[in-house]
Amino acid sequence: MPIKKGYSRSIIGKNIKMEEGYGRPKKQAVAIALNVARDAAMKAGKPSKAPKARAKK
Repeated sequence: MPIKKGYSRSIIGKNIKMEEGYGRPKKQAVAIALNVARDAAMKAGKPSKAPKARAKK
């Protein structure tokens, strides 16, 4: 099943779980889900709703 396009917390969480189910590492799954959410928010014309980039540890 392809990744869902959306920027809500529930959609992001479902996308992370889906990517982890495909065998991707946790950090990579989070990065993919946040990137999709960011793109969806920008396309919807709501850049303030886009997830912010996190500082690297």
